[in-house]
Amino acid sequence: MTDQTQQQDPSRQHAQPDTESESTLPHPGLTGGMREQPDHGEKSYQGSGRLQDKRTIITGGDSGIGRAVALAFAREGADVVISYLPEEEDDAQETVRLIEDAGRKAVTCPGDIRDEEQCRRIIDTAVQELGGIDVLVNNAAYQMAQPDGLAGITTEQFDRTVKTNLYAMFWLTKFALPHLTDGASIINTASVQSTTPSPPLLDYATTKGGIMTFTEGLAQSLGQQGIRVNAVAPGPIWTPLIPATMPEDMLEGFGATTPLGRAGQPREVAPAYVYLASQESSYVTGEVLAVTGGKPL
Repeated sequence: MTDQTQQQDPSRQHAQPDTESESTLPHPGLTGGMREQPDHGEKSYQGSGRLQDKRTIITGGDSGIGRAVALAFAREGADVVISYLPEEEDDAQETVRLIEDAGRKAVTCPGDIRDEEQCRRIIDTAVQELGGIDVLVNNAAYQMAQPDGLAGITTEQFDRTVKTNLYAMFWLTKFALPHLTDGASIINTASVQSTTPSPPLLDYATTKGGIMTFTEGLAQSLGQQGIRVNAVAPGPIWTPLIPATMPEDMLEGFGATTPLGRAGQPREVAPAYVYLASQESSYVTGEVLAVTGGKPL
């Protein structure tokens, strides 16, 4: 098999992460602490102007899928506001560098999106710094695996998960609506957990199911305004969130049970967001686009 053939084979496009040598990270997990770095598309993603001059917001834009989306958006011609936790500043600055290296404007808005006023601040920042909003990507999320399932999920954890994953999406979308005009796009990050929940991630999966319902319902109400609402449902993707929220025994073989036999890389998810943000998907709304390595949604 030639090298070119191997590159085209999706099961070999990226190697399975060496999870056995990866150590758990303190939450929220920084990219620099990972022994095996994710691929965000730094060397491979090439834009073609599909989001030229779009004014975009990406929550959780400091690392993982969020960084890959920010990089792709910038290389497609978009300016980007990223939000993230203050303790993720190092990762955020690397994302800023990638956006600016693409010749686009990067704006940072650190803070905890469990706070309603922080969500309002993100929207206000985009309007003030970019002049408006064309694309809102609700991507930030919290999870913490509990091997004992429901018995191990405290009220504090459940509250944090719901506030980060659902309340923030609700607030951000509501505050953004007055600034969205026809042609705007809202993209929410769901998960394969939405429909195939794992017991250790029960609270997380519950919120992801809610995101799917919110996406489908909001698309019905905003269609006549020319605003599209869609979601991307990633499967097992190799990001700092994984070693920061899963015990080592759960890390072993992460993603290996997918039909493609490996975990995905953030770079492989980002094009789904580009598609849903661009005019190429002009007749697509209320859709949940699975990027799962073949795991059924």
